[in-house]
Amino acid sequence: MTLHIDTDPARLDRERIYRYLSEQSYWARQLPRDIFERSLAHSLCFGAYAADGEQIGFARVITDYATFGYLADVFVVEAWRGQGVSKQLMAAIDAHPSLQNLRRMLLATVDAHGLYAQFGFGALSRPERLMERLDAEVYQRLAADAGNVA
Repeated sequence: MTLHIDTDPARLDRERIYRYLSEQSYWARQLPRDIFERSLAHSLCFGAYAADGEQIGFARVITDYATFGYLADVFVVEAWRGQGVSKQLMAAIDAHPSLQNLRRMLLATVDAHGLYAQFGFGALSRPERLMERLDAEVYQRLAADAGNVA
């Protein structure tokens, strides 16, 4: 299969990415458009494209390009799943020159542990050292607040 992966922000199909994240993903439902745009602007974004130029996959890495990265918003459109797109996308991320020699890279997933394990990800080595502040309903709250604006 001919597949092209790059980090050119001009090629990203922002509408497709936004629709997937805000309507289909389990992690970013009701994502406000302004937050989506800021997230792309402040991340290293990877687009996966079919031979005809259609964007079929996406991922972004939030990083300082020196010590840390967080892999987020990884998806492949449904029609292309099961064809190795996610593996090629992960291989491109893994090989990207700006992401070499990071001390730590994290991600969160509900169902793709097997994919990420192939690229060196595993359970937290010292979970007692990591903490989080999670506001799982922030997008829904923002959407409700926006609906109440007169």
